[in-house]
Amino acid sequence: MVLLFFWMLAIRTAFGFSDPLYGVRLVGGENRCEGRVELWKDGQWGTVCDDHWKKEIATMVCQELRCGPVMKTPAGRLYYQSCLVQHIWNPMCQGTELTLAECEEDVVDCDNHEEDAGAICGVPLHLEGTRLVNGPGPCTGRVEVKYAGEWGTVCNEDWNLQDAKVLCHELGCGRPLLTKGSCKKDQQGRGEIWLSQVKCRGSEASLRDCPTAPVGENNCTHYDDVWVQCEEPFALRLVDGGDKCSGRVEVFHKGLWGSVCNDGWGEKEDQVVCQEMKCGKALLQKSGTRKRFGLGKGQIWLDDVSCKGKEASLKQCQHRLWGRHDCTHREDVSVVCSG
Repeated sequence: MVLLFFWMLAIRTAFGFSDPLYGVRLVGGENRCEGRVELWKDGQWGTVCDDHWKKEIATMVCQELRCGPVMKTPAGRLYYQSCLVQHIWNPMCQGTELTLAECEEDVVDCDNHEEDAGAICGVPLHLEGTRLVNGPGPCTGRVEVKYAGEWGTVCNEDWNLQDAKVLCHELGCGRPLLTKGSCKKDQQGRGEIWLSQVKCRGSEASLRDCPTAPVGENNCTHYDDVWVQCEEPFALRLVDGGDKCSGRVEVFHKGLWGSVCNDGWGEKEDQVVCQEMKCGKALLQKSGTRKRFGLGKGQIWLDDVSCKGKEASLKQCQHRLWGRHDCTHREDVSVVCSG
């Protein structure tokens, strides 16, 4: 039997069926965002005691489950099953945790499932799309979401840069640079105002994962439509080297290709470029040989770039603000990779 157990365990692990380290779920409700709170911890599912249960903790659970905002915190016994035999966790949360499993356990045990905690969260948004319109490009404009087959706007009530960060990432753009109300007539939308009170943490993959007020329920006008400006998608290339793995470094910003100044540039920065270009390892260049790829023209976008060497992209390295530099094109940096 012992050998059989370990054989089954090996099969589960090999095929990706191993149990999670921790997790949370709502059980017994009408959907996955309603029910008795259960926590996976130390290799087992258990219910959660309501000794320290409050709305702030339920809000954390709703966010962890990517549901809407917490609506109610009913007693878990409403979803109680008479045959339930489970461990009962008694977490004490400080309010700084991101997941329920991070909360410390109270030394006082709960042994009665009549004290099980419950939660009712809003059902996740079924948004069919997001976009920025009426701007100069796909990464700047009025925020619109598609719901029930119709595009509508988003109210700026509670909207901030955290929400804009999620939207910019979802659209494949860079970081948010500006967010404001569409107070100008030519920036305002028409028709439905679908969302308001959007409250993203900034780590969500989509606006649909963020808590909001119920769809269509708000007191906003199109004067309050949200307008967002994101950075353009980051792009990198090596030019004038004869192939894609060697040449002068250029980056794409605001619709234009521009060069990178060599101030502070070194081997770590070389390696990040080669990794991003999928061109193998960076090759050491002798002093003065970087200039053999010629001088760039137009914009010098980046200066004082500083990488740790493990970044997946040059955009993750520290640098001065875009376009801020004290360089000339004689200081354009170049990179040669092994290819």
